Amino acid sequence: MLDKQLARHLESIRHQHELSLAEVAEASGVSRATLSRIERAETSPTASVLGRLCSTYGITMSRLMMKVESASPRHLLFADAKTWEDPETGYKRTVISPPTHDYAIEIAHGELPPGADVRYQKPPQQGLEQHLVLISGALNVSFDGADYSMSRLDCVALKLRGRSRFRNLGEVPASYLIINGQA
Repeated sequence: MLDKQLARHLESIRHQHELSLAEVAEASGVSRATLSRIERAETSPTASVLGRLCSTYGITMSRLMMKVESASPRHLLFADAKTWEDPETGYKRTVISPPTHDYAIEIAHGELPPGADVRYQKPPQQGLEQHLVLISGALNVSFDGADYSMSRLDCVALKLRGRSRFRNLGEVPASYLIINGQA
């Protein structure tokens, strides 16, 4: 169900920006055929592809996912939060902030399986403020050529401007919080 809602929403965003599939393909580096299959819910986008699309449209992945979910009150139980899973890497992302668009901060929970490697070519918004807090496991994060090896409760604070990479070099899932502030 979430994949179908996501597909419809991605198509809606493309139309709002008055872009053709070919124009989005050129801007994002995602093939026109893949974009078409995603918008028809024939395939689920990977984290990398979603990252490219979010960058093309100028929105964060959390904001994209919030729009897919139905409106909810200011209090969101974790059990009711929607989880999206990258079909390529097994990366899971759960938006744990209530889907309220009036706030500048959004919080998501990420879980990266052992051996998983997720790369983003560019941020969804230039200068987006992002804080990562590792809850458990081990995580290697790369931003703009700098590498950070994270252990339990370490925090990395960045303003995203270029490529990023998340790798779990450990033997257990890496569980972490992603806190985004508007650029």
